[in-house]
Amino acid sequence: MPRRPGPLSPTQLSTAPLPAVHLARDFTAAHVRSCARDGTWIRVRPGAYLSTTEHPASTRDRDVALSRMIALARQSTVPLTFSHISAALLWGLPMVPGHEHTHVVQGSRPGTRGDRGVVRHRTTLHDEHRTRHNGLIVTTLERTVVDCLRMLPPLSGLIIADAALHVGADRTVCSQMLEQLAGSRGIIKAREVLALADEGAESPGETTVRFAALRMGLPVPETQIKVVTSSSTYWADLGWRGWRLLVEYDGRQKYADAATDVLLHERRRQESVEDAGWHVVRVMKEDLRTPGLLRRRLLRHVPTTAHAHLSRRPVLNSR
Repeated sequence: MPRRPGPLSPTQLSTAPLPAVHLARDFTAAHVRSCARDGTWIRVRPGAYLSTTEHPASTRDRDVALSRMIALARQSTVPLTFSHISAALLWGLPMVPGHEHTHVVQGSRPGTRGDRGVVRHRTTLHDEHRTRHNGLIVTTLERTVVDCLRMLPPLSGLIIADAALHVGADRTVCSQMLEQLAGSRGIIKAREVLALADEGAESPGETTVRFAALRMGLPVPETQIKVVTSSSTYWADLGWRGWRLLVEYDGRQKYADAATDVLLHERRRQESVEDAGWHVVRVMKEDLRTPGLLRRRLLRHVPTTAHAHLSRRPVLNSR
């Protein structure tokens, strides 16, 4: 499904190649011990290692999670279909809590003994719900969204759904899959969260801000709002046109290495938008830890007549 009109932006998909995994069976025991002892390799699962010299600390968690999947596929005697948050990682979607376990789908009942790091979901998976991606068998992008929405807490599910829609997942196909799974665990939550998903979100941070606003009971905001000023045209992360209220999420990295001219440009940009009659609320990661304060900052710009009509969404407080 093509994205709706909006500013050009980088996709949320990670385009980094899959990490190289070293299986102990391919080396001498002495070589494995030496590499593990000096820190050149780190163990990701029994008999499998990841090279620390080839993978920087900044991507280490993702690389380790992917390495577990690659190693499991190579060590398994039967084909495996990776699913849920493991499939999301293979598709390059954002990492969410829970990546310490590898999720696979299998038709037979999981044994009582096995790999503690592997979660085996017993279900019948139609052939059209699986594909091959990056050399591994994985649930399709749409089925991955559906499984994550059913299993994960609402915020994590929304982060996955937003990112998948942003890069082309078909919302209609996701909805049809949920209808086919009617009666299964987590379906009601999945439907409601999918209805709130928005392909305009460009980062997990933007999704988290929107989630906070929705949890407060504010109306569903519009994403990627076009603002025309006397000096230029800008795009805001999200907001409410009727209230002339915009919200911008500022990731810490955005300003970590910013030169003075970049900071000056941001200041002039905000002044230009405010001169055009808009209110701008800037939110950082730390602000999300104090929802009461964030609520007051937003409601300050919401007409008092609208306060009584705010409607909380219970599903966003579920697990």
